[in-house]
Amino acid sequence: MAKRGPYEKGEAKRGEILHAALEIFAAEGYRGTSLRKVAAKCGLSLPGLMHYFDSKEDLLAQVLRVRDETARVRQVERGDPQSYREIIREAARTPGLVELFVSMAAAAGDPAHPAHPHFAERYPVLRDRVAAFVRGRVDEGRISTLVPPDRLALLLIAVADGVQLQWLIDRSTDMEQPVEDLLAILDPGQGPEAS
Repeated sequence: MAKRGPYEKGEAKRGEILHAALEIFAAEGYRGTSLRKVAAKCGLSLPGLMHYFDSKEDLLAQVLRVRDETARVRQVERGDPQSYREIIREAARTPGLVELFVSMAAAAGDPAHPAHPHFAERYPVLRDRVAAFVRGRVDEGRISTLVPPDRLALLLIAVADGVQLQWLIDRSTDMEQPVEDLLAILDPGQGPEAS
């Protein structure tokens, strides 16, 4: 077996830290969790943990990147509307990650913030995927819309992101229902009554 260089070891440790942080933030929330807990889980001191990131905000932005990459893989594997529903359900089970997402999304409006590149990359990819989903349903004759798929994708994403903010403020808000309702409008055969 070939020896791993310092760069490979550093990348492996960084990945371990990100997955530990994702797991802890999902279970305990990101505001209530000390980075010392993440460091301890990885066998590091806090300064040792921060050696792998430019700042706390950089670490948090990278945690979101891992969360989104994981969700993207699941969507591609399934490729159906149910995968989107499952991601919404997962969000309801991990309020700390929803809180992290909303906080980092707001902070990413500043081009100098470490989360800005992630969100600047995230939204065009997400819009393209959702627009392709809509276009496919239009081509199949399953939906008819006067709104072009690219613009409809923007609207769908806005609803999904906006309901997360409302849910953080009032946990009785059903995050899944607005997405279900839009899917039912777009594709009545896939709506709640069809499930």
